[in-house]
Amino acid sequence: MSFIAPARMQLLKRMQCSIFETSYNPENLRTGAKYLRKRLRGPSMMQYYPPQLNIPRLARQFPELQIDYLPESVRVEDVKNLKARGKGRPKKRKTKAEGKSMDKDKGKKKK
Repeated sequence: MSFIAPARMQLLKRMQCSIFETSYNPENLRTGAKYLRKRLRGPSMMQYYPPQLNIPRLARQFPELQIDYLPESVRVEDVKNLKARGKGRPKKRKTKAEGKSMDKDKGKKKK
């Protein structure tokens, strides 16, 4: 049997990869090609789980159904109670001047 030079074998391998459209990797580095060739899992997983029911969106789309979303109504009730006790969030500043006067009021001590 005749001896084939390593350079010749490498050339053969390179030609083989170009013909069969595979990646040429003479150093045998890990490329992840095996995983990139695999079918993606995401689309099939999305089809497996049913779409989630979004109650607030349904309530906005169909106002005639008068759907009451309990967490939102509880939140609104809590905000109303806080405002009644004077613990609600501060009013928004509409102008810069209004904001500066609010800042000045903070620094003053009330007697």
